[in-house]
Amino acid sequence: MEFFRIRRDIPFMRYALVFNVISLVTFLLAVLFLATRGLNFGIDFRGGTLIEVSYKHAVDFGRLRGAVDKLNLGEYQAQAFGSSDTALIRLPLREGLSTAQLSEQVMGVLRADDPTVSLKRVEFVGPQVGRELYESGALALLLVIAGIVSYLALRFEWRFAVAAILANLHDVVIILGFFAFFQWEFSLPVLAATLAILGYSVNESVVIADRIRENFRKMRRATVTEVIDNAITSTISRTIITHGSTLMMVLSIFFFGGETLHYFSLALTIGILFGIYSSVLVMAPLVRWLGVSREDLVKPEKKQLTGEKILP
Repeated sequence: MEFFRIRRDIPFMRYALVFNVISLVTFLLAVLFLATRGLNFGIDFRGGTLIEVSYKHAVDFGRLRGAVDKLNLGEYQAQAFGSSDTALIRLPLREGLSTAQLSEQVMGVLRADDPTVSLKRVEFVGPQVGRELYESGALALLLVIAGIVSYLALRFEWRFAVAAILANLHDVVIILGFFAFFQWEFSLPVLAATLAILGYSVNESVVIADRIRENFRKMRRATVTEVIDNAITSTISRTIITHGSTLMMVLSIFFFGGETLHYFSLALTIGILFGIYSSVLVMAPLVRWLGVSREDLVKPEKKQLTGEKILP
């Protein structure tokens, strides 16, 4: 399915060096922000107090957050849990306050705002749990990377595997760089979004890599640059349809999903935009500079000698 077809190939590779320099500078800035500012880990990683409350009606999160804000507890999360009349509040650790004292303060302001509220449970999540989540997330990221590299190396060629994983790591590091620079809260939903982008971005890389391989078979007299330019140009319509549809869905979550999904959708938005950029203007030039050729992807045809055996 195509909305349009571009008749003349766009010379993307002519400006590949410029785009790759921009990518390198952006990547290094993201690494710098991560090293100097670090990530602002949420309650899931730092530990804190979980308070589950229920109402006799659907939870009005505007009123709930307005009541909890009066305590000036810092960053916290309030989200629906199970049904519409139940809410889960995640509070950060507070020096000098025990879990019981913290829950009493919260329930005090909630009851003052709405007497129908009732406490269902209170739990303390220690920093040790947060450390385990951090380590599990890092392990998941490494396993995803290893799986992607293995898949691309088997399906295409090692140059495509190296180029694609560098381009996709470029996306992940830039997402983390944004969160480090602006000190947005990095929580488990954001980690899930980051892993999703790593898998999502590789899809576009696979499509372009497959078209490059196909072009090597069809465009026998074309140079590597011409082959890659044609592969990118011929997939532009598909890219607009796929990423445009996904971006509309993610933006709807960003604007209407509430505070709980705000940073999750924000990470996905950044990842989708940079995923398009990296697949086209990072992965493809890296493949060319790594020295890919027609012989790497297209096996030479064996000439078969035909003839009749002459009997004496």
